[in-house]
Amino acid sequence: MSNCLRRMLLVAAVAIMAVSCGKEKQAKYVFYFIGDGMGFSHISLTEGYKATVEGKIGNEPLCFTQFPVMGMATSYSANKYITCSSAAGTALATGTKTNNGMLGTTPDSSNLTAISYKIHKAGIPVGVTTSVTIDHATPGAFYANSTARSDYYSIGEQLATSGFEFFGGGGFYGAKDKREAEKSLYDLAAENGYSIAYGIDEYAAAKDGAEKMILFQKMEKRNNDLPYVTERQEGDLELPQVVEKAIDFLDNSKGFFLMVEGGKIDWAAHSNDLAGTIFEMLDFDQAIAVAYEFYKKHPQETLIVVTADHETGGVTLGREKGYAYDLSVVKQAEKATEGTDVSNYMNDISKDSLSVVAKIGWTTTSHTGGAVPVFAVGAGSGMFAGRQDNTDIPKKICKAMGVEF
Repeated sequence: MSNCLRRMLLVAAVAIMAVSCGKEKQAKYVFYFIGDGMGFSHISLTEGYKATVEGKIGNEPLCFTQFPVMGMATSYSANKYITCSSAAGTALATGTKTNNGMLGTTPDSSNLTAISYKIHKAGIPVGVTTSVTIDHATPGAFYANSTARSDYYSIGEQLATSGFEFFGGGGFYGAKDKREAEKSLYDLAAENGYSIAYGIDEYAAAKDGAEKMILFQKMEKRNNDLPYVTERQEGDLELPQVVEKAIDFLDNSKGFFLMVEGGKIDWAAHSNDLAGTIFEMLDFDQAIAVAYEFYKKHPQETLIVVTADHETGGVTLGREKGYAYDLSVVKQAEKATEGTDVSNYMNDISKDSLSVVAKIGWTTTSHTGGAVPVFAVGAGSGMFAGRQDNTDIPKKICKAMGVEF
């Protein structure tokens, strides 16, 4: 048993005792991690890869899979068995189901209120971060209302007027909207009091004296989203760094609420990109590890919840007949791309061919309707055990924080 696991089990035992004695504290610091497209098989795939790298047969645990509380959440939308990201994001942000394609509204187009606003109204600072563009479906669900998730410009406008203290990750996709000629979303955010930093160095220079902060990837990058792990260059913004700086900016005596999306897990899985999916999962886990280090300093006042909006790709550990898979070829793919800047690091071999060699299967290039994992540690974490719906998760977070839902 690892020292990390021993510590988690000890903390869990203390938490259970506190609950039984009625002494469990409210969650003052809350991290809400959403792995876009992350299913149970994505977790097993990544843990299998970690074991392969260490020369073992089996699964080497991720940071968050060692959390003492584990559950599952159903993910269907109001009108489809298989949800899209905006409907799932709405459920995870507001506690209400909606139709695929809608964001922060009910199926009849009435606006919903995300828990981020309820938490902010209670006087607690709020941060929203992602590895993709900040106006994408999952982050957008925490600050915007739109009957069309593709109305990126309108979603970006609502970010500027949200009043939340911190945003981080990729820039505005909506900056390419035709209305950008009328008013830049970047300028609009600045007019509403946001200091905008492009990269870690600019953040360090801008944070002092800033009341509200946006930390974006450098402007010259495609869509301003954070590059895939395999395509990073020196100076590129990374999701663990975004979490680190969000904590740095938000940490105060009132506590904070921070939503973090690992968005490129989904993008890689949509492409059935085996190596990309694994490396984005590892990056997401490293971002969670940053939060866990903070948790260890405030174990009785911190809650970390890790879940997903849906599963993407239908990945399977095994392909056709046989009882084996070989993820060592993925490590070789990683070595082949180190220090390169390419749009598709599998130029010489198709992504599917890598999966064939590794004996890893995919069933779709879209989402699936399976339940998604839920992991939790810290104050109020016991509520997240067992079976639940995705709409239950934000309600439980509010309860753990003592915020009226």
